[in-house]
Amino acid sequence: MSSAAVESLTADQIQVGQQLPPLSQDVTATTVVLGAMASRDWRPMHHDKDFAINRNGLKDIFINTPNNAAWFERYVTDWTGPKGRLGRMKFKMSSSVFPGDRMVLQGSVEGIGTDDTGCCWVDLDLAVLVDGAVSTSCKARVAVPLDVNDNPWQRKGDQWRP
Repeated sequence: MSSAAVESLTADQIQVGQQLPPLSQDVTATTVVLGAMASRDWRPMHHDKDFAINRNGLKDIFINTPNNAAWFERYVTDWTGPKGRLGRMKFKMSSSVFPGDRMVLQGSVEGIGTDDTGCCWVDLDLAVLVDGAVSTSCKARVAVPLDVNDNPWQRKGDQWRP
């Protein structure tokens, strides 16, 4: 493993229309169950296959809402690097993600601008696809450094307006 510091994107490296690199993940029962456990979601449809199938009429257990959010957060911050700071996120789940599915996260830059405090904001259009169909759509707003000397994580109080 390299000892070089992980770089963060800066505003000059981002443009409207830019595509984020896709992230593919094979979903397993472990993916589903660990996500439910991490968010303390003990509802059986996220860990009990028999319950999901026989009581809820589903094909299997499925990824819960906080787990879905975590995948989007990871996707955005993997792209921005460590100085990227998620400001807002809103998503809509239109179908479930089950073990055996391959999730593909993809996205594009919808807008970029700087607010009156000097914080650079990037608006993203994101999605989780399963078998080429959108399972979850998402809009996110993330702060990125204007330059190598800027760090959105240092913004506090009135300097942070997501």
